[in-house]
Amino acid sequence: GNPVGRFVCAVTDWLVLPLRRVLPSLGRIDTASLVGAWLIELVQVLLLWGLMGAHGSPAQLPLLAIFGVLRLAISSLTALVIIAALLSWVRAESLVADVIDRLCAPLLRPFRRVIPLVGGIDLTPLALLLTLQIVSIVLASVQASVL
Repeated sequence: GNPVGRFVCAVTDWLVLPLRRVLPSLGRIDTASLVGAWLIELVQVLLLWGLMGAHGSPAQLPLLAIFGVLRLAISSLTALVIIAALLSWVRAESLVADVIDRLCAPLLRPFRRVIPLVGGIDLTPLALLLTLQIVSIVLASVQASVL
């Protein structure tokens, strides 16, 4: 019911709704949205591959698109956590702040179980950002070794 959520649905329905007819969800995982993101990333990789003179094997392009989606997810989560931390300092009450808080809360919950407040300051966003950076470095290493 959030206007931000309705906006995201309106912008992505052209791709996700047809895919939902073909791809069932796996539990709480929306496979149609994941495949849609992968298809958009694959188109980007294909365009860049074509513009760069088509060097290398085209068989690697779908795998490059998977790594691209993973990198995009990590970058997006990093930005969301930073924005959520900044918004928590100023106590912003808006629809966007609510959406960002709802997106970050499940990721911060495991850290909040382990890391207590220090002088009334929540250090869990910092721990999550550090974890996301480590995952990003590991992902880059895996991509380099695979390709």
